[in-house]
Amino acid sequence: MSHSNKSAAGSSIARRDADVHKAPVASFEIYYTQVLDQDGELQGPLPEFAQDSSKLIELYRAMVGTRLFDQKAIALQRTGQLGTYASGLGQEATFVGVGTAMRPEDVLLPTYRECGAMFARGVTMTELLTYWGGDERGMDYAGPREDFPVCIPIATHVPHAAGVAYAMKLRRQPRVAVCTLGDGATSKGDFYEAINLAGVLQLPMVLVVCNNQWAISVPRSKQSHAQTLAQKAIAAGIDGEQVDGDDVIAVHERMLAALAKARGGHGPTLIEALSYRMGDHTTADDARRYRSEQELEQQRKLDPIKRLRIYLERSGHWTAQDEEALTVERTAEIDAAVKEYLAIPPPAPESMFDFLYETLPTAYAEQCALSKRTSKDA
Repeated sequence: MSHSNKSAAGSSIARRDADVHKAPVASFEIYYTQVLDQDGELQGPLPEFAQDSSKLIELYRAMVGTRLFDQKAIALQRTGQLGTYASGLGQEATFVGVGTAMRPEDVLLPTYRECGAMFARGVTMTELLTYWGGDERGMDYAGPREDFPVCIPIATHVPHAAGVAYAMKLRRQPRVAVCTLGDGATSKGDFYEAINLAGVLQLPMVLVVCNNQWAISVPRSKQSHAQTLAQKAIAAGIDGEQVDGDDVIAVHERMLAALAKARGGHGPTLIEALSYRMGDHTTADDARRYRSEQELEQQRKLDPIKRLRIYLERSGHWTAQDEEALTVERTAEIDAAVKEYLAIPPPAPESMFDFLYETLPTAYAEQCALSKRTSKDA
């Protein structure tokens, strides 16, 4: 259709609309929450939990530990000691805020960038290094036994989260399924189907959309024409809201509210956490090909760790000596985890057949036997 024809069509629709009596039948609003801005200044009263400085220090320590682990993991990958790794640089506040708000009996269904939430849940650094080293035994957590493993495919775990939440509801358990996903995942059919089910059944479920502005190389502006991603919840009849994902206080507070709502039988919530992916999509990516250094430099000003540190220092709850001690402590923990990871014997080659079938087909059984003989001879 030519431009003039498009204009004529638009005018025709406008005339027809003017001739028809219309009345509004529904209205919706999306609210945004921020407690601490990028300069460490309060934008409103502190939530009740944050009035305890020890709680804020706990959140800060978790974020710093997550970033130091992230840096070490990338270094291991660059030196051939780890496989492809997905960095969470810049998103520590979102993940730590989510994980620390959950109860032990809740269930986390993460994607591949949420190590801050996983650490808060009790997953160890050694376990995560083992997984990213290519060994699935790293997902056999010693701690949160019912939390789901890392999900690499986009949005396929969202229906799983709805299923987990449905089981919780059927069993009348005061538990919540928490599903974290990226902005690109909200464009997938799996996502829409799952939130529709969650709305219909009013499931005890919280979805956290970690909007880091990039789905690999596709910017948020080209993913969806929706003004917010949070408003996608409206179509499913569930609550949706935005939060400053670089403000750990705000994330933690909104998670506490959403979890309490779900646990009380009042249905699911979708939280869109606005943040930024300051690193490459994974260590197999080079973000310089599709975004500018100027854009990245602007986003660094929103650093979630820096803003909380500034606030704690101004409040007299954190010093340079505290920072130095924390770095030494966390670095030692990470080094110990790396040493433990590197000492783990690799899995036997035939273990690749362990969970394929209850009874291996003949062709696979022969390959399994050959693998056993080969590894034994080696």
